[in-house]
Amino acid sequence: MAHYQIGKVSEDGYIPVLDGIERKTLVFGENTLMAEFRLKKEKLIPAHKHPHEQTGYLVSGRIMLIIAGREFEIRPGDSWSIPGDMEHGVRVLEDSIAVEVFAPVREDYLP
Repeated sequence: MAHYQIGKVSEDGYIPVLDGIERKTLVFGENTLMAEFRLKKEKLIPAHKHPHEQTGYLVSGRIMLIIAGREFEIRPGDSWSIPGDMEHGVRVLEDSIAVEVFAPVREDYLP
């Protein structure tokens, strides 16, 4: 039987991932997981890859998203989708907030 979740806004639940990078798992289901990232200006998420498809939306700020060696300047309202196992990273140009959905569920992001 499928279950549902409702996430309510809260300042709780943010965990440091890297220097200047925080993550909060918002909600998750059987096949997807949604997370919010707080990114501080001039910080980096080094190039990495994982088996999860990753779809995102920039809520505020400005980032440089690097996918498979190509750079894309991302502004509020812009979105992206990165296939699983494709290398990607981020240079944070301004304090930013991004929301991303991962499929399948990232077990390492479960609360």
